[in-house]
Amino acid sequence: MRRIVSPLLLLTVVAPTALAQATASHAAAPAIKWGPAPAVFPAGAQMAVMQGNPGANGLFTVRLRMPSGYRIAPHTHPTDEHITVITGNFRVGMGKTLDAGQMTTLHAGDFITAPSGAPHYAQARGTTVVQVHAMGPFALTYVNPADMPKAAAAR
Repeated sequence: MRRIVSPLLLLTVVAPTALAQATASHAAAPAIKWGPAPAVFPAGAQMAVMQGNPGANGLFTVRLRMPSGYRIAPHTHPTDEHITVITGNFRVGMGKTLDAGQMTTLHAGDFITAPSGAPHYAQARGTTVVQVHAMGPFALTYVNPADMPKAAAAR
């Protein structure tokens, strides 16, 4: 004799257990600690490390807060960069030359992946916060070495 379990009964037994496990492993996020972005970025941005260590091997998550009009010149990364817009409008373009006419505007909640080695560039419209999730160590190489911020070039 085969016993048939009602899908509704299964949901009433399994769902609360799964929810309890998910809730038990979730902790409230600590207050975000903002500081100046690394010197490889143009002056004016702030960064917060959310998870991991961007300078080490392994998974990391950071947030970058940029003032309106802030630009990041065409650059590449050695690993895929997964970007989620938290607030504001983040304009992104692909290619070795910044072309404002070819940029796509991403809004809060939008997501994009910049593949490793693919030149891309960005600009904030309004105060903008993006979250970047990638494998470390973090590295940023400008397509045109003259775009390297002076603070980073002096190191």
